[in-house]
Amino acid sequence: MKKNDPYEALRYREFNLFLLMRFAMVFAWSMQFVIIEWEVYSLTKDPLSLGIIGLMEIIPAVGMALFAGHVVDQKEKKSLLVKCILAFSVVSLGLFLITVPSITKDLSLQTILYVVYGLVFLGGLVRAFISPTIFSLLSLVVPKKAYPNASTWSSSIWQMAAMFGPAIAGFAISLIGVHWSMCLVLGFSLFALLVLTKIERKPIMNPKIGEPIFQSLAEGVKFVFKNKTILGAISLDMIAVLFGGAMALLPIFAQDILKVGSEGFGILRAAPAVGSIITMILSAYISLNRKAGMKLLTAIFMFGVCIIVFGLSTIFWVSVLAMFFSGVFDGVSVVIRNTILQLHTPDNMRGRVASVNSIFVGSSNELGAFESGLTAKLMGTVTAVVFGGTMTLITVAFTGIVSPSFRNLDLEKDVEALQNGD
Repeated sequence: MKKNDPYEALRYREFNLFLLMRFAMVFAWSMQFVIIEWEVYSLTKDPLSLGIIGLMEIIPAVGMALFAGHVVDQKEKKSLLVKCILAFSVVSLGLFLITVPSITKDLSLQTILYVVYGLVFLGGLVRAFISPTIFSLLSLVVPKKAYPNASTWSSSIWQMAAMFGPAIAGFAISLIGVHWSMCLVLGFSLFALLVLTKIERKPIMNPKIGEPIFQSLAEGVKFVFKNKTILGAISLDMIAVLFGGAMALLPIFAQDILKVGSEGFGILRAAPAVGSIITMILSAYISLNRKAGMKLLTAIFMFGVCIIVFGLSTIFWVSVLAMFFSGVFDGVSVVIRNTILQLHTPDNMRGRVASVNSIFVGSSNELGAFESGLTAKLMGTVTAVVFGGTMTLITVAFTGIVSPSFRNLDLEKDVEALQNGD
């Protein structure tokens, strides 16, 4: 077997630019989402309003996902991503303006909320395109033999940005306020656009340019549902994120349960980041490919346990530890799932497969936010989090019992074949 090179993908200049661009973009997006969550809950003190934010993003993200995947497979990736980032910057500018005190002082609470929800909805439209575009561009900035290593580093950067964005948002709200925090988001999105201009345009890998849209969409969906490995990985992760996510309710825990304010909110958001980053950096040196199915099941099960502990805790440091270890186990899940997607997806279908993945997993963050907000409204915040964690445990146990092929999944041979050029 070829000796593992933990820095293989990093030896390619455009991949490093890709990582920098992806970090800035995900950092801006995740930071923006948390700032809006904080501001809306501060205005309304209603947990359902947090759920509505998630719902406003998931409706367009899911509704347009398959169409977006078709477009991505038909278009040049860099140019399409430039348009996506420009559109996101426009949304960020709108949210920046709606948080200007001199603008909002004469507006009713209802008007402010409608504008925020409308801008979040537009952001969901952009998200439908940006996720499959980034996934497809990754495979064009490194050779195939470097896919597994590139996937690990890309997942690490994504997780780092997705966790540190919200954490920095918490501290920024405390230090410079909501308005200037949104200005920081806009700055990061423009920086991502600048970095992207340094990457060359890429060839279109799809031999079926001009294929009828419904035929193209059907082919993409059929591929995912016929590939049991991909379907199992994204379905399992979807359930974990949908029911096990407590992130949307963190403003309530920080303000009303743990009573630690925006600084404590920032620490709680940072804790999973630290855990995820440690896991993902280690995964570049220690392969997770052997017995990947069992490792994925175990990681998501332990993630559910951490969510239950967090929900029951009334002690700040216990809550921080629970969030830290949820990040550790989530990091394992992300690396394995993204490796599966990179190894098992043909080049000409990456946009459509990534779009289906975004429906199952990416958008489940926002659907999970709505589920968390709704269940918190109906059964109380603590009960809602414990319920979600318990549902995650049940799902993992059920999957492990009824799907022995997934439980016994091993990616080692797939990686070896790719490295040997087979």
